[in-house]
Amino acid sequence: MLTIGDKFPSYALKAATSTELKFEEMSDQSFPGKWKVYVFWPKDFTFVCPTEIVAFNDLVDEFRDRDAQVIGVSTDTEFVHVAWRRSREDLQKIDYPWLADTRKDLTRACGVLDPAEGVAQRATFVVDPHGIIRFVSVTDMNVGRNAQEVVRILDALQTDELCPCNWQPGQETLKAA
Repeated sequence: MLTIGDKFPSYALKAATSTELKFEEMSDQSFPGKWKVYVFWPKDFTFVCPTEIVAFNDLVDEFRDRDAQVIGVSTDTEFVHVAWRRSREDLQKIDYPWLADTRKDLTRACGVLDPAEGVAQRATFVVDPHGIIRFVSVTDMNVGRNAQEVVRILDALQTDELCPCNWQPGQETLKAA
């Protein structure tokens, strides 16, 4: 699995950005100069995944305020992404792209292809504007992540200072002696 300090892989994939059957080509070069928050999930039309997708969308403006773009990724097709968005009112409102990694190249390159299920693990990568991974986490397939914690981590990373355990924006950072 890729980790802190690794370069995020190059990719070019179709993305569903709405409930329309209109897709955008996106790559690792999309959103230049921005931080990127990649949110991988196992499968569309499941149970834990929509709770996370909606939670990240609830904070999408906070990410944007930090010059960060949320990008969803699963191994489902762009057509399945649109069908899922259409099937649920809460998913119709999602305001960030969902990449269709149907060949599983990006998922595999990141090292988060589940060997038993053949789908993406529940992984999060925070990538700086230079394409370097600055945070990564993977949870069990049955356990959703905390979107607010990802915002906190992004805030800490953007201070470029030493942040103690449980640091919150506005609190003092540590000074090296």
